[in-house]
Amino acid sequence: MRPAAISPSRALLANPIVQLFWQCDSSGPESSGPVQVLGWGRKRSGLQAQVIARKQNLEYRLLEDGFVRSLGREDPALSVVVDDEGIYYDALQPSRLERLIATPLKEAERQRAQQIVGLWQQLNVSKYNAAPEYSRPLPESYVLVVDQVAGDASIAFGQADARSFQLMLEAALAENPHSTVILKVHPDAFTRAKAGHFDLATLQHPRLQIIAENCHPGRLLESAQRVYTVTSQMGFEALIWGKPVRCFGMPFYAGWGVTEDQLAAPERRRMLVRNLPAGACRDQLVHAALVSYSRYMDPETHKPTELETVMQLLALQRQQWLWNHALGDVYALGFSAWKRPILKDFLFGAKLHCCNKASQVPEGATLLIWGVKPLPQSLQRQIKKVIRIEDGFLRSSGLGADLIRPLSWVLDDVGMYYDASKPSRLERILAEQEFTDTQLAAAAELRTTIVAERISKYNLIGGEWRPGCVLADPAATQRVVLVPGQVETDASIRTGATTITTNLVLLQQARLLEPTSWLVFKPHPDVVAGLRSQDVALDEYRQYCDEIVLAGDSSQMLEQVDAVHTMTSLLGFEALLRGKQVFCHGMPFYAGWGLTTDAYANERRGRQRSLDELVAAALVVYPTYVSAQSHRFSSAQRIVAELKTWKRNGPSVMPFWRRCLRVVLRLWVATGIRKNA
Repeated sequence: MRPAAISPSRALLANPIVQLFWQCDSSGPESSGPVQVLGWGRKRSGLQAQVIARKQNLEYRLLEDGFVRSLGREDPALSVVVDDEGIYYDALQPSRLERLIATPLKEAERQRAQQIVGLWQQLNVSKYNAAPEYSRPLPESYVLVVDQVAGDASIAFGQADARSFQLMLEAALAENPHSTVILKVHPDAFTRAKAGHFDLATLQHPRLQIIAENCHPGRLLESAQRVYTVTSQMGFEALIWGKPVRCFGMPFYAGWGVTEDQLAAPERRRMLVRNLPAGACRDQLVHAALVSYSRYMDPETHKPTELETVMQLLALQRQQWLWNHALGDVYALGFSAWKRPILKDFLFGAKLHCCNKASQVPEGATLLIWGVKPLPQSLQRQIKKVIRIEDGFLRSSGLGADLIRPLSWVLDDVGMYYDASKPSRLERILAEQEFTDTQLAAAAELRTTIVAERISKYNLIGGEWRPGCVLADPAATQRVVLVPGQVETDASIRTGATTITTNLVLLQQARLLEPTSWLVFKPHPDVVAGLRSQDVALDEYRQYCDEIVLAGDSSQMLEQVDAVHTMTSLLGFEALLRGKQVFCHGMPFYAGWGLTTDAYANERRGRQRSLDELVAAALVVYPTYVSAQSHRFSSAQRIVAELKTWKRNGPSVMPFWRRCLRVVLRLWVATGIRKNA
């Protein structure tokens, strides 16, 4: 049984990543027993933890945020460093990181360190990642000088002070007479109103350029000829980018012969370097700091994971954050109260304003609106941009009409995928985008997982279904055709159907084309659940089909059929994923690309696409995914894993009190109370 941890800080023990890793390294050969005392770096809790541990003869661990922490600065940490001797930024005392840096690497470790360097540059990650790239032109030749927040613990513990920053800037100007010197102000000066070490108003020099805005460090580091720092982590990141680094303090990466140091390294570091056969190198710094010293948590499973996984996830999150950030101010019109918190997650990065009335939307705004609702007349000429939002194709385990939180939405700034009368962003992706072999391999893997795990849009659970013809005769070879019902008032019928716009006519047409097949009709789940009205009595459908299935699992049913006839139902797309023949009597997004038998043509479509290209477009590139666990952007593959667990635990349903409220409101409207009031 795990012993209780002792910490001077309750907040520390409430931190999810601390809960996961507080016993890190307690079972190693150097450990004398379970770790019971925790503290945070050189803050009060860290100092108290060491005192408690020494008095009670217990092992302790000091923790700090890791070097690849999170998307936003306020997000929970995805990495933490664990130290049983000191803490990495305290050059006055030994730390576990120093011993790790001084440990020679095995060949596999060296190769991994080099792969991490390449991946870091490719993905362009940093400690914090919710910041735009610096977008203005950069000088052809420049050196980068990095400021820090005044009073930061790493400065004093790194044997530096405010004077160190003045010396650093003076040296950068003197040592690079033919280059521009860029002074990068710390982002906390903008996001947290912190002070730096320079009075920007008094800095005057013809070769000095100041970047006083919150921006991601990647582009600045990549193009710099040299980087000057006191103790900032940006110096370490500059080494990863392969840049010469000049240090005016003693950060953890200085004193090993990899940087040019203004200060003499502590004697213990010099001894450690002398004991290394070939001295220290960047690979040892990278592997020690990012692999051996750090621990990583998957934000969606809350389980330990690897650095590379966290880097890939942060790169994906940052890509979506940048798209949202570029939108600036976004005015969401007419969204219900329960959707607004969800909007904040899906639009993280943009400045979201929720409005109830069109008059609250300013001229020249970017407007966010649900589905294909027409724009209010007053807004049609004054809107800069319209973004339409709808449920994605891997949504939830439970019905959207039951107000179950979605895991995917699509945000379309061109049209909407189910409106075949106009182009959409999905249509343009399919018409224009070229997919790499890597993307297609990922799409094929995703498709295989979806089919194997029986994942669908809503992931409802039904009994194992077998066609009536098979139950009657297991040896029967009759063709089985599924006709999925749709909500006839749904927007996809209004904008994507053609001459066939009702379930009854669709069923009649399917029977006409499949006179000898076993025809199965499955009403829409919203209709079965009573959340949408039924258009005709079931007896009318029975005249044209052999079987009606009310509660079947659509994914399991698709395994038992040979073909699907549909107007615009997503079930047609799910049938394609499972290799089934699909007849389209309307123009859904997956029609017109050579994968379906289409009753109608669309002149904007016609390019032949493979199934994996369709999957890559519709399930990977087009939607936005947000994890229900982390409330941050995720990938299709990860969302499928969440849906698998969610479905196994049972689909969510609307709470009883909300169902009662809905009934009351419907009765209220039906009896005309609102009108009379």
